[in-house]
Amino acid sequence: MKKFFDDIKKDIKFKSAGPGKKLTEEASGGTGGQRKGRNSRGTMTRDLFPFESQMTSLTQHLAHGDQYLLFNSFFQGSKVPVKDPACLSVSGVYFTCPLTGATLTKSEREVHIKEAILMRFEEDAVEASVMMVHTFNKDREKVKAAVEIISKYIENICKNPTEEKYRKIKLSNKVYQEKVRCVEGSREFLEALSFTSIMLPVEGQEEDEEFLVLLEHSPDGLELMKESRDRLHRGEPVRAQLDRQPQAFRSSPNAQRFELPVEFYNLTAEELKKEQQQRSELVDKNAMLRTKVMREKEEQRERRKYNYTLLRIRLPDGSLLQGTFYAWDRLPVLFAFVRESLVDGWQPFELIAPGSQKLKETEEVALAECNLVPAALLTFAWDAAVQADVAAAGATNPALLKPELLETIRTLS
Repeated sequence: MKKFFDDIKKDIKFKSAGPGKKLTEEASGGTGGQRKGRNSRGTMTRDLFPFESQMTSLTQHLAHGDQYLLFNSFFQGSKVPVKDPACLSVSGVYFTCPLTGATLTKSEREVHIKEAILMRFEEDAVEASVMMVHTFNKDREKVKAAVEIISKYIENICKNPTEEKYRKIKLSNKVYQEKVRCVEGSREFLEALSFTSIMLPVEGQEEDEEFLVLLEHSPDGLELMKESRDRLHRGEPVRAQLDRQPQAFRSSPNAQRFELPVEFYNLTAEELKKEQQQRSELVDKNAMLRTKVMREKEEQRERRKYNYTLLRIRLPDGSLLQGTFYAWDRLPVLFAFVRESLVDGWQPFELIAPGSQKLKETEEVALAECNLVPAALLTFAWDAAVQADVAAAGATNPALLKPELLETIRTLS
């Protein structure tokens, strides 16, 4: 079993290494070459993702009421010098593995999580195989079907513990082949329940066939099988969590300036080329008389271009709190992030979006739907009624950011 999983891990690492190169090729040359550096966390990261051909800088000018935000993304080919990550508002988009706590880039997530799951077989084979079933397979309907068949195997054994036929699974069986075998982790789960591979004779056949056989069926063992079945039903995919990269900044006139890496954009290389052409036509489009419905549809199309959004919150003392979010994160997620960053986060407060739009914590509205993509500057304010009570009591204003954020406070360039 151990050798089996070692081979899987080696295969994963080999496939993730990328295409090979001739010995005569230069390490940094060639289309699609990447230069790596380290971010402030010490994690290896690519400066920017390369594209198939040279791309000039794409500057987006978005007006939100009285707020004017400048977003600057750098799209370059392999022959164009890489932009210094220090010039970006955030060095990239990162994720945290829930199993190991490691900080990962988007391209590292899948391989790392697979390796982390395989390593858990040494501690808890049932848990690891459940993770495999729910994480390694993208087709949720196939997973559901496999779980149902496996549950039926266990149910039959528990109801008929002395019946030998229920403790044998013929691997060439049509149901097993079509419903179970095709789901990664299903065999590992059965083996974690003590099913053993054995070659057995089959009536009417000259050659033996492979079976998975449960040799023991003690009362305690049956109870453990039921518990394992329930764990299989409750299983969820293991997903890397977005690292919000909370960062505090001192008061700055550059608070509204954002320079984003290309990971924030949900566009292919070809779409990025068209994007520049479309920008040149934008002025003409704005001059045309359009209905409200036409404008709303175009705004929706624009919002779908972004995977992530970088938000800054200006606090009453002028300092800034910055975090990275999914474009489809809901408003309660944003409010929770702010609360977790404050010393007195339990107190009611307000967040004002560009255009004096007051955001409501209870509304399940996506950030993209609030026009907060791909970046925005928000204004924080304590609840007016609470402030009035504080003033009447002669007390001082509540403390703002937590000490751990203030320890790493920076100045925007």
